[in-house]
Amino acid sequence: MKKLFLFILLAMATGFSRVDDDPKIVLFLGDSLAAGYGLQGSQAFPALIQQKIDAQGWSFKVINAGLSGDTSAGGLRRIDWLLRGQVDVLVLELGANDGLRGIDLATTRANLQGIIDKVKAKNPQVRVVIAGMMVPPNLGQTYTRDFRNLFPELARRNQAVLIPFLLEGVAGDPKLNLPDGIHPTAEGHRIVAETVWTHLSPVLRAAR
Repeated sequence: MKKLFLFILLAMATGFSRVDDDPKIVLFLGDSLAAGYGLQGSQAFPALIQQKIDAQGWSFKVINAGLSGDTSAGGLRRIDWLLRGQVDVLVLELGANDGLRGIDLATTRANLQGIIDKVKAKNPQVRVVIAGMMVPPNLGQTYTRDFRNLFPELARRNQAVLIPFLLEGVAGDPKLNLPDGIHPTAEGHRIVAETVWTHLSPVLRAAR
């Protein structure tokens, strides 16, 4: 966790806040999935997205603000500090821990909307990408369904781009997840990066 905050602090000091010629900022605000739990930071999917951006020769800098265990409420608490620098593209990857804890969906929805509202207030031109998630059915059919629907509803409300399911092709596959069955392996993150890139790359192309 200390390394994460040191990284973000360094990023803010060396380019998170920019002048016109500096790269535009892509902020991944997320939990342990974005943070790359159990792996080196270079193996997490936001770092792989930076590699794809660099391969295109596009002028964007990825800031990975993934924090293991974070909830939508935690993201809402953190966003003001992160907005001390410019954010041009927000990839919002939060809510999974809310679902695993059975947090009331109205609360999760309000927190996620609050994050988006704060980012848009700072930069009305920001582009928002929302990573959809699902939860196991142990919390009941209604909660499971409503949780899944929360993300497309939020995307429609905010005219954001939706990644329908962040862990598509990865969730439930023991070969692509760590022994906890929740967090992707390095290979799993490569698949996640491809899923994210499919939806994010048109956003970045338009934002150049």
